[in-house]
Amino acid sequence: MNLHITALAILLALPFGVSAGAGELDPATRNWLEAAVAGEHRDPAKRARDQYRHPRDVLAFFGLTPDSSVAEIWPSDGWWTEILAPALRDNGAYYAAGFAMTADRTPEWRKSAQKRFAEKLEAQPELYDAVVTTELSVPERTTIAPPGSLDLVVTFRNVHNWIRGDYAPAMFRVMARALRPGGVLGLVTHRAPPGWTADEAGRTGYVAEALVIEMAEAAGLVLEASSEINANPRDTHDHEAGVWTLPPSFALCGEAEDADERVACEGRYRSIGESDRMTLRFRKRAPGAEAN
Repeated sequence: MNLHITALAILLALPFGVSAGAGELDPATRNWLEAAVAGEHRDPAKRARDQYRHPRDVLAFFGLTPDSSVAEIWPSDGWWTEILAPALRDNGAYYAAGFAMTADRTPEWRKSAQKRFAEKLEAQPELYDAVVTTELSVPERTTIAPPGSLDLVVTFRNVHNWIRGDYAPAMFRVMARALRPGGVLGLVTHRAPPGWTADEAGRTGYVAEALVIEMAEAAGLVLEASSEINANPRDTHDHEAGVWTLPPSFALCGEAEDADERVACEGRYRSIGESDRMTLRFRKRAPGAEAN
């Protein structure tokens, strides 16, 4: 993995349950993580996206260990839940901070998605009986876990939604509040070329890395490391329907006149792959620490 490590303003002690970072896993933890990703219970359609999402390397980079206390923001259909929940069931903790079912501003499609997620958990208690489900909708529901309790918060491809809804800074504060001092925010999201604005993020799904870092730092988080695990140099970022042009959405291919044309359209975008993504690791400042 190609890592660029930034200088921290202060030296932070690692909390229990969070490792030093990618490339430093002990053999037992590495084997545990590989087994979690290789679980036979995983949906084959979800497993097919491992080539784009690189779950083993991403979770190692974030510092996940068997005893980590973790919250995932908006797990949606449970792609990461299938990995995280069984892996943390015995010795760790997994909070699924899903779409709010009762918040006034939550659209019906999100409530329906959350209902399907609950049904998924109920259908396989041997995997998911230890999952703690919470609701997250700013400003109505903002307690994703006991404040200051988490080793790790993870969020995947969500920042553009928060920007579009005009509550992105508040979401970073929610995540930071749940972390213990020295805890980690692991973030993956669609990456825009430098200089793109928040308006462009809301429209295309691509977010400038500098904007993400600015919001995280304002919430009391320090950028510790970035990784090119999820980089895609074939992504030109200039697609007519933004990130949704690419797999798995194929937004433009629905306009195809026949099946052959649709297959050809999807093949064209499969040759690019899923979007170019930033992968960032932030750490919560210790009390009294100052930013750079």
